[in-house]
Amino acid sequence: MTLPHFIYHPDPVGSGSVQPSSATCVSCNQARGYIYVGPVYAIDEYENCICPWYIADGSAHQRLGATFVDDESIGLDGEETLSEAQIAEVSQRTPGFNGWQQECWFTHCDDAAEFVGKAGHAELLELGPAAIAAVQDSTGLEDGPQWQAFFNALDKDHGPTAYLFKCRHCATLGAYQDNH
Repeated sequence: MTLPHFIYHPDPVGSGSVQPSSATCVSCNQARGYIYVGPVYAIDEYENCICPWYIADGSAHQRLGATFVDDESIGLDGEETLSEAQIAEVSQRTPGFNGWQQECWFTHCDDAAEFVGKAGHAELLELGPAAIAAVQDSTGLEDGPQWQAFFNALDKDHGPTAYLFKCRHCATLGAYQDNH
């Protein structure tokens, strides 16, 4: 079965937010082969029981009152102005991702960016200089021993971890990092 397309999270399986599963969706009562395993913000607990189709069409938000990205965390620096429709698309109809602390969603060109995924030192080396520069910029660290120590410590699975985004309009990479 083909997964729905998410404008702001184009590869939720690759990022680990959606996983193959035989679980039945609490919203549509179907086992469609995939289940969302990211954060759910709702009054009730909905851990690993919502299918991506009900996120994509907004039904999970409408029926369960669930959001998947905290709308207050959209925009790392508050410089971009997003419409209510853009914020709703990200928070209500886009799979979120698990971070160590409060997740943030990068914005650029007056729009939310696409979530690329989590990265550590090895992944950033593969992604290249632009990804490394985006993470370094997010730290405020200049080139030197402190940056090199932090960069070498980055780990996709154990922290500190970088979270990468790509602007949908100009392809600028943005990032933030956190640790447990």
